[in-house]
Amino acid sequence: MNQNKRGFASDNNSGVHPSILESINSVNHGHTIAYGDDNYTQEAVSIFKDLFGSHVEVFFVFIGSAANVLGIKAATQPYHAVITPETAHINVDECGAPERFTGCKLLTVPTPDGKLTIDLAQKHMHGFGFQHHSQPKVISISQPTELGTLYTVDEVRDLANFAHQHNMYLHMDGARIANAAVALDKSFKEFTTDAGVDILSFGGTKNGMMYGEAVVFLNPDLAHEFMYTRKQGLQLASKMRYVSAQFIAYLSNNQWHKTASHANSMAKLLASKLELIPSVKITQPVQVNGVFAIIPKNIIERLQAEYFFYTWDEDQSEVRWMTSWDTTEDDINNFVEKVKELLT
Repeated sequence: MNQNKRGFASDNNSGVHPSILESINSVNHGHTIAYGDDNYTQEAVSIFKDLFGSHVEVFFVFIGSAANVLGIKAATQPYHAVITPETAHINVDECGAPERFTGCKLLTVPTPDGKLTIDLAQKHMHGFGFQHHSQPKVISISQPTELGTLYTVDEVRDLANFAHQHNMYLHMDGARIANAAVALDKSFKEFTTDAGVDILSFGGTKNGMMYGEAVVFLNPDLAHEFMYTRKQGLQLASKMRYVSAQFIAYLSNNQWHKTASHANSMAKLLASKLELIPSVKITQPVQVNGVFAIIPKNIIERLQAEYFFYTWDEDQSEVRWMTSWDTTEDDINNFVEKVKELLT
């Protein structure tokens, strides 16, 4: 397999958008104060406040897992529990970091489409005030979900209201939040701040940034002393201007919207072509930049040899194909032709 060939494994595999590289280079001169006390970081934080509300508190970290773990840690004690879908990134792909660093118990819920509902969460809503049970404190959802599905604004608001009624908080993993905003045709604020989300992990790496995520406390009371949590969590960048400069470029000139729109449209194009192949069954609505499908098991390895991607469910022969900001129509057409070739 050509390691430089654009595949469909993950939007993490894509390169860095030229505008982001330019932004890094633009601040690469002279000296500036370290650890976020620089003008670039203050500008980036100001942009976040414009997008989410002047009251929010923003902290930059290196990676999405850290944003999730440290954000949840700010709202919990080790005797608390976090309710989340079984497919959630914090449950499947963070190597037990949420449990280790927060001390909290993850209470998972099987879902058919990656979306948590109030009815599904109810199974864990018990034991409040009972000293022998972990105390539910956070509901964590991903927008979009790990299955590429979306919560509507009303669904987010309902979950937030439900959490708050039980003295709990709502955390949103927004690793692909730009893709969600484009698909929903909503501003970030409409389905986060205005919908009652308390803590947001805001991602950019999957949509053209080099590295850097943000923990956005939409409920600013939870940010109290987070500066120490970030430092202890090894996520305080000394040369933070290089993270901040990326966010300035990413959130300016509609850059985030352009890259996410392209990735989403490429996924829809891929799905539309694959749906015409009888042996391919699309298993989830294609709402953002992911396509989930069941394909004949005997072609998976041969197809992976040409285009790297992941098997999602081996028992069902279900695979996941992700498109990126740099996916081209030629990539899609060549991939689909390869699928057809292997099926003949």
